[in-house]
Amino acid sequence: MPHLSMALVAHPLGGVDPKLIRDRAEGIVDAVVRALTTDPTPPPATAAVAADGVAVPDDLDAFQEWAAVHGWSDGLPVLPPTAARVARLVAATGMARDAIVVGSLAPAMRSTTIEAIAINAAMTGAAPEHMPVVLAALRALADPVFNLNAIQTTTHPCTPLLIVNGPIAARLGISGGANALGNGYRANAVIGRAVRLVLQNVGGAIPGETDRATLGHPGKFTYCLAENEAESPWEPLHVERGFRRDESCVTVLGAAGPHNVNDHGSASADALLKALAGTLAAPASNNIYYGGEALVIVGPEHARTIADSGWSKPDLKRALWERGRVRMDAFSRENITRYMDIIPGRFDATDPSATITPTVRWDDVMVMVAGGPGKHSVVVPTFGATRAVTTRIEV
Repeated sequence: MPHLSMALVAHPLGGVDPKLIRDRAEGIVDAVVRALTTDPTPPPATAAVAADGVAVPDDLDAFQEWAAVHGWSDGLPVLPPTAARVARLVAATGMARDAIVVGSLAPAMRSTTIEAIAINAAMTGAAPEHMPVVLAALRALADPVFNLNAIQTTTHPCTPLLIVNGPIAARLGISGGANALGNGYRANAVIGRAVRLVLQNVGGAIPGETDRATLGHPGKFTYCLAENEAESPWEPLHVERGFRRDESCVTVLGAAGPHNVNDHGSASADALLKALAGTLAAPASNNIYYGGEALVIVGPEHARTIADSGWSKPDLKRALWERGRVRMDAFSRENITRYMDIIPGRFDATDPSATITPTVRWDDVMVMVAGGPGKHSVVVPTFGATRAVTTRIEV
């Protein structure tokens, strides 16, 4: 690389030598960040970091190449995490920069500080108001029932999906409407991406190394949406899971990519169920093999069709579970033999006409409403050996 002027920025590990996580012989920065300023009136963003930091090119184009070579980025452009920008994010949390948010983040089992989270969030362009959602999501991911270590290191193409409920979604502009799982919404993009960068840079899920996903999916850049509570005929997901409607919450789910359900013709719940349950009935889904929960995101137009037929959310979940079954003859004998002992009694390889429900229990089919105009819904399979976790967002 030609000579470039250098600026000092914080390291995304938040003060830890990256060699402790990355077993790479070349291309890893050896410097260690010992501290960042927590001055509530930090210097201008163009100023050099006052504390010890990592020297990087101060030209934005050169920084992209530098960040990619040194393993800081996810492949998309990142912003330099200068002391001024990081300090603003830290200050917004009301916590000390060295406060521990997660005691042991898998697979590196590293403690995760406010500073480390802020550094990675700064690289995405996250604003101070986004930090409470990022922190809540990381706390939820650390719950043992989520099984983060497996999700971070599996060959399965899963990644945490963040579902935001409550007043904070509208306040931050987290979309649950048209194209909510796509592009166009800053809050969706930076919140999900900040969590992913923390999981990569602090948690140590390095693609092709500790992250062993065979293919992955685009949600591994960012995977975040809100529920479209305004257009849902049923209680929101967080209320169903035990929280008040006026509480802001985030639910994390170890999720594969969305599978579209296109049904523009059905005019009743029973008719529409054929498409929804047929998409849920996937013989290659981890939910079939390992149980866990599966998510059905019902578009508002489909939700209205179902509700106008007199169906409650539990009615829909039970019907999806009953009619989303897979016949034993959909599997090869070699494949099903591998899984027969995982959940004893679930598979009956002696009867080709026997069926397997899409999850072990009907209530493990999760249902929420999101999306905009159009008669589409999506089925989101999960890693299977995981449980969704919902936590309140502290604001």
